[in-house]
Amino acid sequence: MTGFGLDNLPFGVFAPSGEPPRVGVRFEENVVDLSALDDVFARPSLNAFMAQGPSAWADARGRVGALISSGAAELLGLDDVELHLPFEVADYVDFYSSEEHATNMGRMFRPDAEPLLPNWKHLPVGYHGRAGTVVVSGTPIVRPRGQLKPPDIETPVFGPTRRLDIELELGFVAGVPSRLGEPVPVTAFGEHVFGAVLVNDWSARDIQAWEYQPLGPFLGKSFATSISPWVVPLAALEPYRVRGPTQEPRPLEYLRSAEPWNVDIALEVELNGDVVSRTNARGLYWNMAQQLAHATSNGASVRTGDLYASGTISGADPGSRGSLIELTWNGREPLTLSDGSERTFLEDGDDVVLRGRAGPIALGEVRGRIAGG
Repeated sequence: MTGFGLDNLPFGVFAPSGEPPRVGVRFEENVVDLSALDDVFARPSLNAFMAQGPSAWADARGRVGALISSGAAELLGLDDVELHLPFEVADYVDFYSSEEHATNMGRMFRPDAEPLLPNWKHLPVGYHGRAGTVVVSGTPIVRPRGQLKPPDIETPVFGPTRRLDIELELGFVAGVPSRLGEPVPVTAFGEHVFGAVLVNDWSARDIQAWEYQPLGPFLGKSFATSISPWVVPLAALEPYRVRGPTQEPRPLEYLRSAEPWNVDIALEVELNGDVVSRTNARGLYWNMAQQLAHATSNGASVRTGDLYASGTISGADPGSRGSLIELTWNGREPLTLSDGSERTFLEDGDDVVLRGRAGPIALGEVRGRIAGG
């Protein structure tokens, strides 16, 4: 079972050899070319289609499903096409929505204090990332360089990161924009958001540790963020929506979510062929609708192509942690792979694959190989 049947039909951008990119839908091990269906699909990104809104999205899925069922769809094998970044990223926001991840990080770096900072259970903490370095799955990741200050030296040095890490995340993509000055309430989430992607927000932990105080992540995060090539429509994920953890204290009114906006998505991380982590997005403390409501609560507008990511998703068990810094407890407990090698953080040549599945619905893969820098 590929996970890309009629109940999924995710959208992406592809190009046969020597031809311009256009919009297609994945069906099993094929791509359905939609460029002849409507002019909005004869374009190198999903943005124009995503901006049309929920009724157009539903109509397109219905038409594509009918084409496939009737045998009239033009199918191209995945091996015969190149997959591109599916949408033009307008803005990128990365949240910090997993209580288990935030708690682990607090315990590592503030062992004598409460692991969660005072604001964490009152709002979805986040930072504004760099849209221009969001890349499609399969893009090589060049090891970033930056200022490093290990504890055994007095002054910083400049060089390649020694603590290159992954972050297993779930992202959602905005289609319909909003007006500046008008917040998007949790009840309007489905009116603006087109679908979901898997995200690997690569992180240089040593660069991050030296630079992030007092303003937060910058160069340690901005060098690359990988996303899956297929955007799974919210409609396909509808049967797998679940309620998240109980939120205590009760959130302020603008963050109260009557509908269940967590999604039961099983996730895994593979490193050099070994699965090193399995977890689930259903455990996120702050759900997608709350993230968008908070991001726009000050009147900030939504643009077509905005990408919002959950932050690292971790579970309660050691084998369900979504980053190497947690899996190896900041490098103190190395992972042993099946070939006998050990890893604390990523080495040049390492291959990382993230996968996600909601029942029979696959979110595809996010792949990345580390290149020397």
